[in-house]
Amino acid sequence: MEPSITGPIVRLPADGRTVDLGGFTVRVLADVDETAGTLALIETTERTTGLGPPIHIHHDTAESFVVLAGSYVMWLDGDEVECPVGAFVYVPRGLRHTFWSAADESRKLNLYTPAGMVGYFDELAAAIAAGVDAAGLDAIATRYHMEVVGPIPEGYL
Repeated sequence: MEPSITGPIVRLPADGRTVDLGGFTVRVLADVDETAGTLALIETTERTTGLGPPIHIHHDTAESFVVLAGSYVMWLDGDEVECPVGAFVYVPRGLRHTFWSAADESRKLNLYTPAGMVGYFDELAAAIAAGVDAAGLDAIATRYHMEVVGPIPEGYL
């Protein structure tokens, strides 16, 4: 039997579970179980300039970004795009990409379709607290159908 959505989801500004990853936080607005796997929505805040993940590929989900505060640089398969407040970026599954904050306290929404990745951030937070290394990051990424294909930027772990 396929899971079903049983009702609306409402998250007010102070609502949502927060995952602290050191240099950045993830606020979960909608997760896989709540949307029957159709989407996951998170809000991230990068505390300082230059924070972002390694170059990676999502093999099972597309990712969309909307910049809410500050600015970001998106790296999309070799092309860099500066993204100020209000910018929207769609990354289809299978595309190498990364991003980094171009200002302190930059904030964005990340939409994953179909749902994915929220568990990645939960596992990553626990792993960072335990002192994870590159091999540990690869193992977590693999569980979420993500492939790390570039170096790990300073401050990510």
